[in-house]
Amino acid sequence: MQLRIVGIGKVKEPYLQEGLREYCTRIRPYFNVSLIDMPEEKIPPRLTQREREDIQDREAARMISMVRGSGIIVVLDVEGQAWSSEDLAAHLRSWIMGGQNTVSFLIGGPLGFPRSIHDSARYTLSLSRMTFPHQMVRLILIEQIYRAARICSGEPYHK
Repeated sequence: MQLRIVGIGKVKEPYLQEGLREYCTRIRPYFNVSLIDMPEEKIPPRLTQREREDIQDREAARMISMVRGSGIIVVLDVEGQAWSSEDLAAHLRSWIMGGQNTVSFLIGGPLGFPRSIHDSARYTLSLSRMTFPHQMVRLILIEQIYRAARICSGEPYHK
């Protein structure tokens, strides 16, 4: 199965880049994983509601065009469903058993996503009710995917 983590903006912090490389290596025996950075729109210092919506819409359109028609879409959003590591493993297992080839996890930028992204996704997932920097969310997500892969394989993992 191909897993894609698609995020707005680039991961700039070296420690996050190193963590992502490490978990990509760890996941390789279980899944093919791609980390895809989408360009971030320039945000003006005094943002009107209309400008906010326009930026969100442009970012969403680029993301949807990249993942449309290619399997399961999971949007990450603080208002989404909270899954345990075991829940994520169960979803991965069911997607594999259901013959899904691709799962795309979408991570928004600083302004989040418009409703249109949520409407095109099969799932909306919350990693926490807390807000994390969108660069850091990639690392948290990929660690959880690795943990779920180990659970699916019946291998021990740290609780």
